[in-house]
Amino acid sequence: MLAVKYDAQGLVPVVAQDATTGEVLMVAYMNAEAVQRTADSGDAWYWSRSRGRLWRKGEESGHTQRVREMRVDCDNDALLLVVDQSGPACHTGHRSCFYRGLAAGGETDVAPTADGLRDLFARLERRREEMRDGSYTATLLRGGGAAIAAKVQEESGEVIHAALAETNQRLVEETADLLYHTLVLLLERGVTLDDVYAELDRRRHGR
Repeated sequence: MLAVKYDAQGLVPVVAQDATTGEVLMVAYMNAEAVQRTADSGDAWYWSRSRGRLWRKGEESGHTQRVREMRVDCDNDALLLVVDQSGPACHTGHRSCFYRGLAAGGETDVAPTADGLRDLFARLERRREEMRDGSYTATLLRGGGAAIAAKVQEESGEVIHAALAETNQRLVEETADLLYHTLVLLLERGVTLDDVYAELDRRRHGR
């Protein structure tokens, strides 16, 4: 930490990267106190240039970052945080702040992130908050866990049937349906996709 080179405003740019997928989540700034608090607590702390104060990631949204590693670049003037992200990192509800691609002429267009399942789960969370009429996700959630589990069972059977008796395209379509309904079931039970990834990560390191 003593080797970190801060700019004239006493700040250093910080990149936050998902520990499981390697996806770049966001870029922010830290001052020396934010660096120290992050190192001491294991939670990501940043300096808000717009508000002029320290803030802990997720203090309002609940979408926290637990820091596994803090790294400094070769010039000591940029930091990398390898984190376990809870929920979306971006205030827009996207998993990553880098959810747009630059098209020809400098125009922007929505681009897929490294993890489409995370994006889908974030959208499902927004559907739960809105619970709009006409939303299929909202209808499923209103039906409760037993009804959603029945749909997962139904979709599982359709995946098996497609694998044994239909085309690869049908298998792709039925698998997408199964993934969607499984994520809705996780959401209804209060389980996050990060919980599932953490279990997969635990198994990967345990074998």
